[in-house]
Amino acid sequence: MAMTCPCGLDKSYDECCGALHSGSAAASTAEQLMRSRYSAFAVSDEAYLLRTWHPRSRPSTVDFDPRQRWTGLQILSTTGGGVFHTEGTVEFVASYRVRGRAGELRENSDFVRVDGLWVYVRARSD
Repeated sequence: MAMTCPCGLDKSYDECCGALHSGSAAASTAEQLMRSRYSAFAVSDEAYLLRTWHPRSRPSTVDFDPRQRWTGLQILSTTGGGVFHTEGTVEFVASYRVRGRAGELRENSDFVRVDGLWVYVRARSD
């Protein structure tokens, strides 16, 4: 049985974010990239996260907490970030559990296209 994609869309991981993680497809919108990055955190895919991080803000490594389990993603809003845009924002809530305790990460993220591909820049501070 195929694993359901962690990003929350009703597709298998392989036909959804897994295709982006493997490099057989590229995100066509900022929201799709956001969803695939959430899924990359859920499956601990450091290479994909680093590849989709803007070079100016990309860390050298991604630290995963082995006790943390990502449990859900809710997209609250998007601005720009469509197939004809060069920048966009995605506001979201990512739920997780650490040692049985629930938590959530709320963020409004900036995305831009670099050489035609969507990349994550940073969390907005406004």
